[in-house]
Amino acid sequence: MTAPETARPGKPAPAAALILASASPRRRELLAQVGITAAAIRPSDIDETPLPRELPRALALRLARAKADATPAAPDEIVLAADTVVATGRRLLGKPDDAAEAEVFLRLLSGRRHRVITGLALRRGDRRWSRAVETAVRFKRLSETEIAGYLASGEWQGKAGGYAIQGLAGAFVPWISGSYSNVVGLPLTETVHLLTAAGYQRKISP
Repeated sequence: MTAPETARPGKPAPAAALILASASPRRRELLAQVGITAAAIRPSDIDETPLPRELPRALALRLARAKADATPAAPDEIVLAADTVVATGRRLLGKPDDAAEAEVFLRLLSGRRHRVITGLALRRGDRRWSRAVETAVRFKRLSETEIAGYLASGEWQGKAGGYAIQGLAGAFVPWISGSYSNVVGLPLTETVHLLTAAGYQRKISP
């Protein structure tokens, strides 16, 4: 009986397809920057409510792992999931429900440092990889005009912490320590490292 084409000795195995467990266009754009294109987008629907006394780092990792596990995939597909958390001390700043909550967040961040933590999780078959990446960010002191203008822009909607550093809020940030792409939503160096460990073949064109 003739062996199938893919089983011939010396023939490389087909590249594993990447499944992105996120509907975030920012994460797709970041992956594209480093030559990675998801074969499919399969957002996972999980309960993202923090557990009692759960710390930001633990929350980001738990949610990323839960998203990866909840995403349907073939045994040789690689699922990439992420969850980004913004925190001032132990206080979590999620996605504001409305402009009033976004204003509370902006006033809390004004003139202070905060942390942006992204949990990364990969699943390929029954194997798992995960890690958390943290970036420190400092906001300048915001004027009443800046707060009102940012709220009117609507850019805060759907953003953890109520702001987007890659947009208008970039003018609020004089200093960061750590990964910039992490603040946008996906730490690229660490993501590529995990994907390589999982056997993903990244294509880099000259």
